[in-house]
Amino acid sequence: MGKTTHAGVDVAGAGADEEAEVTEPEKVVSQSQVSRQVVTHTEFTDDDARVLSKAPLLRELTDEDVRAIRPHIHTLALKRGESLYNEGDADDQLYVVIEGKVKLTRTSSDGREVLVRVQGPGDMFGELAMFDPTYRTSNASAVTDARLAAIAHEDLRQVLLDRPAIALLLLRELAQRLRIITDATTNLIFTDVPGRVARALLELSDKFGTAQEDGIHVSHDLTQEELAQLVGASRETVNKALADFAARGWIQLSAKSVLIIDPDRLRRRAR
Repeated sequence: MGKTTHAGVDVAGAGADEEAEVTEPEKVVSQSQVSRQVVTHTEFTDDDARVLSKAPLLRELTDEDVRAIRPHIHTLALKRGESLYNEGDADDQLYVVIEGKVKLTRTSSDGREVLVRVQGPGDMFGELAMFDPTYRTSNASAVTDARLAAIAHEDLRQVLLDRPAIALLLLRELAQRLRIITDATTNLIFTDVPGRVARALLELSDKFGTAQEDGIHVSHDLTQEELAQLVGASRETVNKALADFAARGWIQLSAKSVLIIDPDRLRRRAR
């Protein structure tokens, strides 16, 4: 039986035999006057399930719990730069990244954009809609080509009612997210810009880093402006800190990537 996404795309539920029928998408205009992009459906595969098993919501579930959730999951595909939703949009789905990267941003009253975080494979976002399905308080768009798993509020609500253990895991994930936000706020107040840049590089390394002989290669796919937004400082100040780290031999800079040569030095600078 098909499921219809918020963008008007009819997608088949996980494990369905019949191919989903794609209907003509309806464009939606957000508060920022930007039309939502069309998302396309893809088949939910066993490989997708293995990626999702690493997500906080799913990695500690029993096989029986996973079987209860899987029929409600559908997948979406976004091209680089396409929008999933915008601030003020009505959207009650929880998303987990299967492939690629998605950025979450906020827009100020004067039109300035702030990068809140970047989500990669296994990362979950949109979870507040599970408990307060009103409107989105951030923008979500693809940094790279991306595939996402999604589950609607009503579907997950029924699963949570039937299986309270899953609800407890979701609440624990929300508590961890709140702790991260508190730490980020404290870091913004008490840590200077170079320290925040060092911390941001280490966090990106934890998510997207690949160990090599000469260091950890981090393909973050962010522009200089986006990296500055993530740190919470001007691009000029962040670039100055990056140049200083490179001159000291701690990192090596490339377009939309960085090679971390001395992570211990960055950790000490981030304190």
